[in-house]
Amino acid sequence: MPELPEVETVRRGLQPAMEGSKIVKAEARRKDLRFPFQKDFIARLEGQTVTGLGRRAKYLMADLNSGDVLLMHLGMSGSFRVVKDEAAKTPGQFHHPRSDDRAHDHVIFHMSSGSAVIFNDPRRFGYMKIIARKALEDEPLLKGLGPEPLGNEFDAAMLAHSCAGKKTSLKAALLDQRVVAGLGNIYVCEALFRSHLSPKRQASTLADKKEQPTDHAKRLVTSIHAVLNQAIKAGGSSLRDHRQTSGELGYFQHSFQVYDREGEKCQTAGCGGIVRRFTQNGRSTFWCPKCQK
Repeated sequence: MPELPEVETVRRGLQPAMEGSKIVKAEARRKDLRFPFQKDFIARLEGQTVTGLGRRAKYLMADLNSGDVLLMHLGMSGSFRVVKDEAAKTPGQFHHPRSDDRAHDHVIFHMSSGSAVIFNDPRRFGYMKIIARKALEDEPLLKGLGPEPLGNEFDAAMLAHSCAGKKTSLKAALLDQRVVAGLGNIYVCEALFRSHLSPKRQASTLADKKEQPTDHAKRLVTSIHAVLNQAIKAGGSSLRDHRQTSGELGYFQHSFQVYDREGEKCQTAGCGGIVRRFTQNGRSTFWCPKCQK
């Protein structure tokens, strides 16, 4: 499933086609994706101008001049394609390549900018929902999400406070969207490696007895910032299903230091360890047992 850097790359790729443009016509070629479309889905979109295109965790959020917000989630295999003058661009870079099969083009926005924005999703795990802006705080899909890892409020003190007393593993805590929003398996593995912290470490060790951040927490936050910013700059990771709106594949996967590198030598200078993989909470965890403690 696309993680924060991939979704942010898609957002930036869609901005020129959508932001400031009117949805002249909208098409939903199915009655549902992961969830059924609202009965008034098309009616609430057509004729509306996209005043802003943002992101919250792994969600894309298009503000409409009506006061509604179009909430969009890519799911496991969803991607957007921007078509203008017969040239198609697919924003975003994913770890796994996205579908080019037009049979899976399920939603199309015809914009006054002259572009058609097409949502393609073979597995149909993605979804879209229109929510009144004033009702966003009570929206079940968004309620309870933790801070944005690249936002100003996310720092070592906040992370330590959230993890204080937690008996779960550090990796499980970081994947908990209530602790921090938008992190997924790939970037958690990479951030833990860069901060030399074991994914098996108890989450509570990020805080001292007074719930103040330990050096572990400070290192981890620095690593999270670094790996996410590097991945966004690279356009995300093309592992199986992610593409940018330009249709190009991401290349952050070439910068992976542990993820998908089982059996390779650890890249930490002087370590000499070997990257291992084990299953943790149903997900593959990649780490170096020698330098991650």
